[in-house]
Amino acid sequence: MNRIAFAVALACTAATAGAIDLSQAYRAALEQDSSIRASRAAADARRERLPQARSQLLPNLSLSASRNKNTLDSTTPSPFTGQDVTSHERYDSSNQTLTLRQPIFRMYQFADYQQAKAVVADANATLEKDTQNLVVRVGGAYFEALAAEDQLLLIQAQKAAYTSQLDASRKRLAGGAGTRTDIDEAQARLDMTAAQELEARQAVDLARRQLQSIIDQPVDRLAKLDEKKLKLLRPDPERVEEWTQRAELNSPELESLKAQREAAKFEVEKAQAGHYPTLDAIAQYSRSDSDNIQRINSRYTTKAIGLQLNVPIFAGGYVNSQVRQALADLERSEQALEATRRDLGVRVHREFRGVTEGVLKVQALEQAVRSAEQLVISNRRSFEAGSRTLVDILNAEQQRASALRDLAQARYVYLISRVRLQALAGGDKAGVLDEINGWLNP
Repeated sequence: MNRIAFAVALACTAATAGAIDLSQAYRAALEQDSSIRASRAAADARRERLPQARSQLLPNLSLSASRNKNTLDSTTPSPFTGQDVTSHERYDSSNQTLTLRQPIFRMYQFADYQQAKAVVADANATLEKDTQNLVVRVGGAYFEALAAEDQLLLIQAQKAAYTSQLDASRKRLAGGAGTRTDIDEAQARLDMTAAQELEARQAVDLARRQLQSIIDQPVDRLAKLDEKKLKLLRPDPERVEEWTQRAELNSPELESLKAQREAAKFEVEKAQAGHYPTLDAIAQYSRSDSDNIQRINSRYTTKAIGLQLNVPIFAGGYVNSQVRQALADLERSEQALEATRRDLGVRVHREFRGVTEGVLKVQALEQAVRSAEQLVISNRRSFEAGSRTLVDILNAEQQRASALRDLAQARYVYLISRVRLQALAGGDKAGVLDEINGWLNP
């Protein structure tokens, strides 16, 4: 068994040579993950909403020009003969108009500009939320891959132990000290482990591919968790209420919904603007040549400056319907914000307990592993003394393997709970990963 443990440790050490660590995986994901790149592009697109809305409040200068070839056929009665006289004339006409329009009072554009600010705030918060989620996705995929590799190593260690037991049973039977039952029991355990090894290899391949899809680079080896470096730290602060308050203040998810609520409020103002008049200042310069049949071969230059007032009177109830629709959307956004705020408290509480209870669970399972190892030693000695059977040894080996598997799983659950708790509270995105990365074999 010492040789088996040494072989497993050697495999772990070899696996870390040239391995990618957690911080490297996160930095690669920031650059290569398709979801976060799509989120950045979406944020860039929504940020353009602000200059577009601002432009509607600034002066608008336009130039229109036209040039036409005209044919005029006219028929008029002659005052002398009483017969119709037909004339045919061709002439060119043109028109150039330069118009400057400055909005003075437009309630719709004012509200739209304020709404654009809320949309940009929502875009920034959404990008921050997706970045926080990327931390969780990278951490989850990384720890899942490590857990799958640990499971494979445990199964391989069990396989080696069962192989050793099978060989020993055959030798004892050949020497007249063993039984056929011992051989069959060891063989059955070995066969089951072989099937489990195939399943574990598939799980390792799938977990690595999931991480690879995020960082867009091959994943051959991962830096392993060093149990000696691992620090079982309780949350700081140690009160879940403080973490909940921090989440409500800093959570990008809530910031996004608050911005959506503000945008909905200004949507109500935009709908109500349909009842308000609009007032623009207009300056116009126009030049025309032969612009109609009464002014053939005449040129006119016109300069005008003035105000243009547009007063809505009746739109068939369209504006009132828009207001009701906007108010309903506002209510929806407020309720969505409140529902998310409550759910956020539940999630913070769950991850907080995942950290605090994770510390206790890891400590308890570490003791369980020590007890299981002692149980294996005791059963071996009792077997040599004749008071235990091979089945007892195999069961003790199985119990130790289960304890080791549960311990490894508990460590990864503890780590991902730390990552999720920081993400929910809007904390440092990369700081928690760098901290955990220090607990890996470099």
